[in-house]
Amino acid sequence: MRAVVQRVSRAKVTVGGQVTGEIGPGLVILLGVGKEDSSQVAAAMAEKVANLRIFEDEQGKMNRSLLDVKGSALVVSQFTLYGDARGQRRPSYIAAAPPEPAKRLYEEFSGALQKLGILVGKGIFQAMMSVELVNEGPVTILIDSDKTF
Repeated sequence: MRAVVQRVSRAKVTVGGQVTGEIGPGLVILLGVGKEDSSQVAAAMAEKVANLRIFEDEQGKMNRSLLDVKGSALVVSQFTLYGDARGQRRPSYIAAAPPEPAKRLYEEFSGALQKLGILVGKGIFQAMMSVELVNEGPVTILIDSDKTF
């Protein structure tokens, strides 16, 4: 599982002119699901993201987590995070999970965040989405469950 995590002051996702998810301060999480991912990976990734210390404390140091600041999360599925463009111009997506298991694990990841007490907004799986966000810092973190980066 791969995630691009961005600290935001606000964000929203729109599908067909309708807002499907909107948050105030918190995190936008672009989430890609790989072929080898499981429910355990989804739960572990949610725990990791919720506890990332990327929000500033009183001294201005990034010492607080999403849970600490009681922020929200906007989770958007993005299979293109598994695009492999090494050696060619058209990325290959063979490492991405097929739609059915990817959707299930996307929902499990979102549900795991909710179980931790985080308000979660979402996009629509496999839809053409427009994501608007205000990245604060800017702070952007890449996370890979296989720890390849």
